[in-house]
Amino acid sequence: QVQLVESGGDSVQSGGSLRLSCEVSGYNRNYCMGWFRHAPGKQREGVATVVTTGIVNYADSVTGRFTFSRDNAKNTLYLQMNSLKPEDTAMYYCAADPRGAARGFYRGVYSCSHTTTAYQNWGRGTQVTDSS
Repeated sequence: QVQLVESGGDSVQSGGSLRLSCEVSGYNRNYCMGWFRHAPGKQREGVATVVTTGIVNYADSVTGRFTFSRDNAKNTLYLQMNSLKPEDTAMYYCAADPRGAARGFYRGVYSCSHTTTAYQNWGRGTQVTDSS
């Protein structure tokens, strides 16, 4: 069973930066892994997902501002968030896809989808709030 624990959420002013962490246990590096967010009144959406090759699939709304990385020795995923905007306010979750349902070709590149139903294991989330 994959377990995920997010941390690092905070209240930050627009234009600021934040780094989220996700400690993972019980997973295989071949799984699709990803960061998602859920804002009030909106559906949960994908932010950044990564496939075993290291290709990251970013949402258009965060491209150039957010960076996904991982430390395999620490079994930890990170989401570096720069130039934060009010619309980035949300609960942020990390997720894993042990079944391989999220793998495929997106925009011509083999990567992992942002389809939330393709991910079977979820953390409890960490809140990011714009304090402007």
